Amino acid sequence: MNFESLVLAAVTADLTEESAAREHADAVEFRMDLAIDPLTTLDDYDGELPILATNRTEAEGGEAAEKSERLDVLRRAAEHPAVEAIDIELAAIAESDGRDVVEHAHEHDASVVVSAHDFSGTPSRSELRETLSRACEHGDVGKLATTATSIDDVLVLLSVTRDLDANGHRVATMAMGATGRHSRAIAPLYGSRIAYAPVDPNEATAPGQYDLATLADLLDALR
Repeated sequence: MNFESLVLAAVTADLTEESAAREHADAVEFRMDLAIDPLTTLDDYDGELPILATNRTEAEGGEAAEKSERLDVLRRAAEHPAVEAIDIELAAIAESDGRDVVEHAHEHDASVVVSAHDFSGTPSRSELRETLSRACEHGDVGKLATTATSIDDVLVLLSVTRDLDANGHRVATMAMGATGRHSRAIAPLYGSRIAYAPVDPNEATAPGQYDLATLADLLDALR
């Protein structure tokens, strides 16, 4: 998964939904932190779409405890032939275990998305740029999700997205919440390389997500 162009990822903790996602999605983001037995689920996977494996921490909107076992699961996921990319938080890169996971993924030809999430708001432009730039330094894609409380927040995020893309970085950005919802459809116009949407509209994993079919239609209309 090289992220040279936009990847629409169907978000799910249930890989049996892959067949329903296939019509619209380019990949599946497998939320391992929400699955009961994620590694067994991976072993049983026989779908067609490549997998972006995510084992999200509680601090950044997931349900995985911040323990070494979480990264071990992500490391093992990177070894699976269907897993073409993994997502690891920028905060985890500060520890040697996190950096080891990135290296291990690359050794198994899996790309790495390094992500950061802010559920309290949208920082200043300089802070956004610094965070996203650091994520890009450590990963093949730098991902940044903030919470928009005004449309000005969305404009700042889109501007930073455009700047980093123009400078040759692969980024994925979105503004969470109702105010920033439209960013999920238009951020790709500014250079964002990944869009996320649940297959089931009732199974959103972040505030403001469109369902997969709706987001696919919006992206097609705007291209």
